[in-house]
Amino acid sequence: MKKSRILTATLAAAMVGTLALTACSGGDSGDGGDSGNKEITFMFRGGTDEKAAYQAAIDKYTEDTGVKVNVIVTDADQYATKLQAAVSGNNVPDVFYIEQASLQSYVASGVLMDITDAVDASGVDLDNIWPYGVDSYRFNGTVQGTSDGALYGLPKDVGPFSFGYNKTMLEAAGIPLPDKDTPLTWDEFVAICKQLTVDTDGDGAVDQWGTGLNVQWNLQSLVWGNGGDWTNEDHTKVTVDTPEFAEALQAFADLTLVDNVTPSASDAATLDTYQRWMAGEIGFFPVGPWDVSVYNDLDFDYDLIPWPTLGTESATWVGSLGIGVSATSDYPDEAVKLATYLSADADAQQTLVDANIQIPNLIDMADTWAADTAAEPANRQEFLDIVQDYGHAMPAAFTYGAEWYDELWTNIQPVLDGEKTAADYLAETQPKMQQLLDESIANAEQAG
Repeated sequence: MKKSRILTATLAAAMVGTLALTACSGGDSGDGGDSGNKEITFMFRGGTDEKAAYQAAIDKYTEDTGVKVNVIVTDADQYATKLQAAVSGNNVPDVFYIEQASLQSYVASGVLMDITDAVDASGVDLDNIWPYGVDSYRFNGTVQGTSDGALYGLPKDVGPFSFGYNKTMLEAAGIPLPDKDTPLTWDEFVAICKQLTVDTDGDGAVDQWGTGLNVQWNLQSLVWGNGGDWTNEDHTKVTVDTPEFAEALQAFADLTLVDNVTPSASDAATLDTYQRWMAGEIGFFPVGPWDVSVYNDLDFDYDLIPWPTLGTESATWVGSLGIGVSATSDYPDEAVKLATYLSADADAQQTLVDANIQIPNLIDMADTWAADTAAEPANRQEFLDIVQDYGHAMPAAFTYGAEWYDELWTNIQPVLDGEKTAADYLAETQPKMQQLLDESIANAEQAG
């Protein structure tokens, strides 16, 4: 069964907050005449493994260049707030993570440097970096994500959102393992989930489930695989009120309401589905490259497969974070060098990849990485298949803000609780989403 060939761009997040952030501007301790006295600031987000890997890479950059890097790191849920506070306070870090949905507003407000010429002069082989990643940070003044735009960042990574299964659980249940190349039909997937949803200790209560998916991050694959989408091709019209979209949303809700293969709301309140997956209580669960360092230490074997589909083709999203350079950096040359080093240097990439926090940005390195037969998960090729073949952009990746997209999730709970049909909810919600999208388009035109 052929996986669909759709690839554009990714994750979106709103910029909010007014918290103060200190020590963000580049500076030096001397006259700035040589690299030994230069200091730039790099702000990023990440967990323990990512922090350690980036510090190791940055230490090597400092060793090679003599440029000191002041690192500011936050947890993921604090990053957007603290970065926006730095921007509002005219204290922008020299180098920092940027999200795709923030790019256009940062360009319009003069926060991001156009690094096109500097990257060209650096000798970086952009053809050896995933086109999806590079083009995500191009903007031609009208459209983001196309190859003709100026470059306002380089990819920190590309993040294919894959689907995993508990291999140990399926083997114990005597269930044949899913094919690594052919997606399960939705009926096949639900049937396996029903076999896995059992009371393992005999106390009369289910304590093992087929799956447990979060609607905000997992509905996309069902919608796209069923032929639906959030907008038209040029992102001007919201298209959620369609039979294809409604069927997908209803099928998602019915995993709980009809099929009974997911933890109940009360079960999830006690222990969420991520924690239950980690404890070996869930059969199927999504896996991103950022999860691998943790999942490889779990007490069960897992692997990757294509996403199950309501249609004939598998679909999922592929995200990205970028690394941008402040337009007001005191040391633009050094800042661009750090951005290109973290994104495209083979040694830096190897440090990050060895930490199991991302797939390689470099295509030739990624091919070797995926072919490693001793690796875990065994089917790492699935990550590359998503980037190369059947990954989609997140719906708000290239729009001017994500408020219109976020509106879908605001009042979706009655559908998940069985109090409202998916079709009725989407009919009510589409006009609200369209109004917000129209406002974002107007804002983009005004900013441009």
